[in-house]
Formats: sequence, C-alpha cells, structure tokens
Amino acid sequence: MAISDLTEQLGRSLEGLVATVTEPFSDTVVRLGVTGLSRAGKTVFISGLVANLLDRGRMPQLSAEASRRIEAAYLQPQPDDTIPRFDFEGHLAALTGDAPHWPDSTRAVSELRLSFRVKPAGLMAAITGSQTVHLDIVDYPGEWLLDLALLDKSYARWAEDTLTRMARRPEGAAYLATARAEDGSLRFDEMRAQGLAQSFTEYLQAARAAGWSDCTPGRFLLPGELAGSPVLTFAPIPEPASASRSSLWHEMERRFEAYKSKVVKPFFSAHFARIDRQVVLVDVLGAIHAGPQALEDLRQTMAEILSAFRPGRNGFLSSILLGRRVEKILFAATKADHLHQSQHAALTAITEALVREARDRAAFSGAEVAAMSLAGLRATVEEMVERDGEALPMVRGRLLSTGKQAAMYPGELPSDPARLLSPARKGADRWLDADFALMAFAPARLNLRPGEGPPHIRLDRAAEFLIGDRL
Repeated sequence: MAISDLTEQLGRSLEGLVATVTEPFSDTVVRLGVTGLSRAGKTVFISGLVANLLDRGRMPQLSAEASRRIEAAYLQPQPDDTIPRFDFEGHLAALTGDAPHWPDSTRAVSELRLSFRVKPAGLMAAITGSQTVHLDIVDYPGEWLLDLALLDKSYARWAEDTLTRMARRPEGAAYLATARAEDGSLRFDEMRAQGLAQSFTEYLQAARAAGWSDCTPGRFLLPGELAGSPVLTFAPIPEPASASRSSLWHEMERRFEAYKSKVVKPFFSAHFARIDRQVVLVDVLGAIHAGPQALEDLRQTMAEILSAFRPGRNGFLSSILLGRRVEKILFAATKADHLHQSQHAALTAITEALVREARDRAAFSGAEVAAMSLAGLRATVEEMVERDGEALPMVRGRLLSTGKQAAMYPGELPSDPARLLSPARKGADRWLDADFALMAFAPARLNLRPGEGPPHIRLDRAAEFLIGDRL
C-alpha cells in the first residue's frame, strides 16, 4: 500500500472515530447517495422524493408517516459549503408548472438537506422528546460511479477490456480501426493524442445514445472544467511489444494513472466514501427495448457497480477501522409508469435477476440490498383497451414529441426473467418471440391538493427501505 493511500485510509478512520463517538450526542444524519446510468431519471426521482417527503399525503407505506410520528419536515442549508445545492425548487417547478417539462439531467455533484422532527416510537416516546433527523441527499452522475472500478485496473488492462468491448458494439467500429492502426511505440505527439481522445469521446457519446450502459471513463462525457486538459486526453490503444518513456503508449499510460489519482480518487474521498445509503436508478425498460446485448451489458455493469461500494453495517469498530460503509443499497427500475401495474411485478423480478450477483455479494458483507420498480413522477394513467376481442392493459399519456395524448401497449414482459436474461447472456442479436416498444411521455399537468406531493409509484416504499429505520 502506498504512503498516500495509507494516509488517506487513516484519515477516514479518524473521521469514522469522531463520528462514532459524537453521534449519540448529536442529531441523526443519514447521507443518501443517488445515482443512475444514462436516462435513468435521477433529477426526477430526487425532486419527486423530496416533494413527497415534505407533503406526505401520498406516502402511506412510510411507517413513520403512517403512525403520525413525523411532526415536521423542512429544507435547510446543507452542511457542505463547497458543493452546489440541488435545485429542488427549480426542478419541481419544471415538473408541476403550467407547461410541465422534464428538468435538465445531472451533470455534476449536488446536495440537499431535508430535516425531520420525529417523535420516537414505542416506550421511548414517554421518556424522550422529539428528535431531529437530517437526510443529506447527494446527487452525482452514474458515469462517475462506474469510474471507481478503474481504480483497480492498469492502463494495459483497461485498454484491452475497452477495445474488446468496442468490438462487440457497432458504434466502436470507426475508433477501433483508428486505434489498431496506431503504433504505441512511436514517439508521443500531442496532436495525435488529442485526435485519439476526440474520436474515443465520440464513440462514448454514440454508445451512450445507443443504450449501452458501460461508457467509461465518465468524465469524457461530462468533462466540466476538465475539458481539454491532459487528464482527459488519453484513449485505449493496443499494447506494443516494447515502448520507451517518450512513446505514445507510455504517455497514455501516465495520463490514465493521472485520471485515477487526480479525478477518480478525490471524488471517492470527498463524496462517495461518506455515503450511508445508496440508490442506483436503472432504465431497465430502455435496455430491454434496445435488445439482448444491451440488457447483458446492463447486467455486467450492475455487478461492476457493486465493486465500487464498501457494503456492510456501520458498527462501532467498522466505522473506526474502515470508515463509513454503505448499509443499504436500492436498485430501482425507473419509468414504471410506462407499464400497466399488472406488469410491475415482472419488471421488478427482471431487475432482481439483473442485480443478483451484486445483491449476493452485498448481503454477504452485511448490507441490505433490494430491487423494485418505481416512478419518481407518474406521467401516465392506466386503461384497458379492446383490440381484436382481447383486453390489453395500456398506459396513456402526453407524448414528448408532439404533446398529443396517446395510449401504449409496450408488449408483455415475461414472468420468468430467464426468458430475457438467457438469450442476453448468449449474445443474441434480437428477441425471438417478442417486441418491446417504448414511447417518450411528457409530464402531465397536475392539480395537487394541499398536503399532497406529485403522483408517483412506490416512492413511499423506497423511502421506507432507505430511511424508515432512522425515522
């Protein structure tokens, strides 16, 4: 272990010691990480969750609300002054205004603190007064989460894995031809490096648009202030038989290591290592619609995501010796409102099968892992439509493209997830016995009653799993 890594680990241990010793004498704080892969709907999920925790008329499955123990919920300044505040008010206005529309997606880390005043349950209610529980929601791009898996890879291993993956994706053909024509043993040239990095970035953008899940490194897609810097000017190339210190291969390797140390590790230390509970939002329906290979790519990505976590319970010794651990992880299939409720159980079962490997590993470490289907904002209504003498369970909503009302029957999801996962594992090009369609719906115009948050699907169950034990 390097001296810097040892120092960092000791620092986290000291932080864990301080938190463990002072926790009994201070307010309860839960740090909830919210992330998701492309188009999963993080902003909508957080906005819908916070709105429904402030006005809890649609949260019957949240036990603290059902027992009337939540006396108040309110937003207040977040504890981290250097992190942008999650624009809850702006996003909620976009979703619930006179011309409702989907808000902009997550492009950087943001945070929001929601505080509760809660009456204790059971015998403690007669002994102690109300307590304050702070929920710190940390929103960050899913692409950055996938980058954590790079910490355990060398440049040679990453380049080989990435080029192999690209060979299975049509979007990778152009870059693959360019990379294979490169000789990494030749002297480094900055313009060649920039050209490779630009071409590689274009591939990542195309792959993400096509529905592939693993599109790392994530900062190539969301560069922010790092755009154009050497730390984002590298790309995978075949390993040469030999390479000098002045070669293209050596400089690509150096920049890859700089990306890990200057970009990925600081994110882990500053944000990810302090999370107690985690939500990973997944567009399972989008992957199914994209085909078997996209679904298999999603399954492998889910397994890799868990390798970034330190799952387990936050006991006294674990907090001191190992720093904070992720106690609960929820994998949530979003856009459940694109299906009739009769198919929600099948969507949840498919999600559970996708994260089976991740769930088993986390459970072995002592963490709780759950999977469910939900919608942060319900944009459709359900209806049964007669077609050719058969009643079809459909959803109706306002089309994003035209604004007109339309009904959709996306196809019937199988009750046995193996019917999808088996051909996906075998590398099938398409589904043999079914077609799965998707429409893009816009938010509906709402007329909310006092005390009610926006309509949703299972946000109350998600909140109960994630924070119900702390309320």
